[in-house]
Amino acid sequence: MSALAAARSVLGRDLRRARRRPGDLAQPLIFFAVVVFLFPIAIGPQSELLRSLLPAMLWVAALLALVITLPDVFAADYADGSLEQLILSPQPLALLVLAKITAQWLTGALPLIGMSAALGAVLGLETTVWRAVLLGLLLGTPVLSLVGGLASALAVGLRGGPLLLALLTLPLYIPVLIFGTSAARNAGLGLAVEAEMFFLAGLSVLALTLTPFAIAAALRARMG
Repeated sequence: MSALAAARSVLGRDLRRARRRPGDLAQPLIFFAVVVFLFPIAIGPQSELLRSLLPAMLWVAALLALVITLPDVFAADYADGSLEQLILSPQPLALLVLAKITAQWLTGALPLIGMSAALGAVLGLETTVWRAVLLGLLLGTPVLSLVGGLASALAVGLRGGPLLLALLTLPLYIPVLIFGTSAARNAGLGLAVEAEMFFLAGLSVLALTLTPFAIAAALRARMG
């Protein structure tokens, strides 16, 4: 089996596993929707204030919802012993890891982006801001998934894994959050957002280049 065929096999297996557990797929979406709808209740009927805060609300809710999905990246493979098989495979572990992170992004981040689009429209987000939020999420969530995958690899098999993951990932997510919310704010003011989008794209490329190898090394260190 070639390396690409092995990566496709890992990707397909993780996608099939996710489809067999619809409750796990729905959990972050429900959490995301609850967090977003709690803000209008707390703020009150101040529509202008709500519209100004909505992009940041969507970003923070999406970030926290993604953290919920991180323990599942390697937990099932660790539990059934297939993680050792991935590490011992003759195929490049970094490529197999990238396939797993891709599956996590497709089943975790992509549905959140779709729900962000729906909630932004329902809550009356301006079109330019709505587009900036969605584009920012498309460019920024790969960084969140890749960095979260690294934290998940470091915490696999440890007690208190979810809490440790939150402590490891949330500080590293701050640059993405800053650029994403800044782009939405600039869009609302009629300013250019290209600079923030280029930064998010650059962070994604950097994370895509480096983190699969870091995750592979972390898994070998944890399982060695």
